[in-house]
Parts: sequence; structure tokens; C-alpha cells
Amino acid sequence: MIATILLEVVLPVFVLIGFGSLMQHIFRLDLYTLAKINFYCITPAAVFMSMYHSDMSGGLLGTVILFYALYVLILYLIGSLAARPLKFTSSMKAAFNNSIMLDNSGNYGMPINALVFKGDPLAASIQALIMSLQSLLTFTYGVISIQGAKMKGNYRSMIIGFLKMPVPYALVLGLLLHALHTPLPTFIAQPLTYAQQSMVAIALLTLGAQIVKYPLRLYRLDIYISMFLRLIIGPAIGCALVFALGLKGIPAQALLIASGMPTGINTSILAEEYANEPDFAAQTVLLSTLFNVVTITGVISLAKMF
Repeated sequence: MIATILLEVVLPVFVLIGFGSLMQHIFRLDLYTLAKINFYCITPAAVFMSMYHSDMSGGLLGTVILFYALYVLILYLIGSLAARPLKFTSSMKAAFNNSIMLDNSGNYGMPINALVFKGDPLAASIQALIMSLQSLLTFTYGVISIQGAKMKGNYRSMIIGFLKMPVPYALVLGLLLHALHTPLPTFIAQPLTYAQQSMVAIALLTLGAQIVKYPLRLYRLDIYISMFLRLIIGPAIGCALVFALGLKGIPAQALLIASGMPTGINTSILAEEYANEPDFAAQTVLLSTLFNVVTITGVISLAKMF
């Protein structure tokens, strides 16, 4: 089973990531444009179509939200406890917690989900919801945590930035039209389908191009602690919550796999934007993504048992 998962799910993902890294090295791609295409076109289309074709009941929707809320709360508490003996500064503590709480559920998690579940609508809608919740967390807690004292009177900028995010709108609109059984005209449905189908390739190529720009450093203990919490403790928490909430089948598998994602690229973007430990953030993104080859294979193997 492990060999099959490695060959059919994990390696295809990293082949595209590697090709994106190679293209960035040779051509110096416009990462700003790639990020905008992903953020404002591909990802919202994928979220909308996943919600529109969702098989998720209202009860399951609430359960997924509860799972995610408990998951990030436990990670926050563990991260805060782990930071104490390390005597982090306030800025480093914020960067550390962000590195374990803000994962790559979008341009890494969505393709992994699509490959594992072969495009199953229920699994895709669960991952899309997790990605949307992760976006909300990133631009609320993520921003506030690294701004700290600098937030004085600047909440307006945070709120404006949050309102500009397209993913929550796509999520709500997809759920609404699904609930109302509203048919989509072909001239709208077909472009959205094209965009959704391009998500795996475009997202992974972009991720590969993004991470190659960071120099690799292997000497920082705090990076390995972050990586351990993100890649090992995160799935362990996910597994415990799946049991606690009595989940089975595809919902249990999708949520467990979602808990095994590496540190999200937004962690580094926020750190650079607010000049808050950017080197640490970049290293956690790069190394957790590389080591995830091993850990996500194990998490997927475990999920198959549910």
C-alpha cells in the first residue's frame, strides 16, 4: 500500500513541484502573477465547484468546522507550551505558532486530495472547506499575531484585506447555489470547470517556483521543532479528533489527510510582508514541504484504514 501511495499520489505531486522549481531556476518566473492567478482565479473556481457539487450535509458541515476549530486551538496551545522553554521573543513566538497552525491546504492539500480520492465530490468539498477556513485563519489570527503591538489602530487594513479574499465568497456562493438547486448556464459552468481542472498542475508548479527561491539551512533547532509539530503532532491531533467526533469513511480520511499538510506558503508571505522572522518562516515552508514526502505517505496509509 505504501509503495502504491508513494508512486500514485506523492511522487506525481513532487514531480510537478520539482518541475516548477526547475522552471523558476531557468526562467525566473513571475511569481507575483502566478500567485494572483492561483489566488483570484484557480482556487476560487475550485472551491466554488467543490461546494456546488458537494454531497456534504449540514451536519457534516458543522462537524468539519468543529474539527478544524479544535484542531487549530490544540495546535496553538501546544505551540505556546513548546515556545516557553525555548525563550522565544514575542515576534519569534508569533512566527513559530504561525508555522504550525497555517498549513498548505490550498495549492498542496487540494491536489493531494484530488489524487487520493480521484476527484470524489464529498472529499473535494471537505478539503475546499478546510482550505477556506485556513484562509480565514491566515488573514485574521495570522495577521494579528505577527503585527502585535504594531496593530494600533490598523485593524481597518486587516479587515479590508480579509474582505478582498475571493475564497470565502466562492465558498458561500457555491453552498448557496447548491442548497437552492440552481442550475449553472454552460457559459459559466464550463469556464469554472476548466479552471478547476487546471488547479492541480498550476498550483503545484507555482508551489515549486515559490519554494526554490529560499536558501536551504539545516542548522536551526527551532525549525526542526516546528516541523515535528506540524508534520507529526498535527496528524496525531487530527487522528484523535476523528475518533473523538466519531467520523468514519471519506470524511474521516479526508480530515486526517488534511491534518498532515506542510507549513503553508502564506506563513512566509506574511513574515516577509511584516518583517517578522522571514528567514525562519521561509525555512519551515521549504523543509516541511520536502520532509512531507515521507510523512504524508504515512498519513495517507493510516487514513486508508478508516
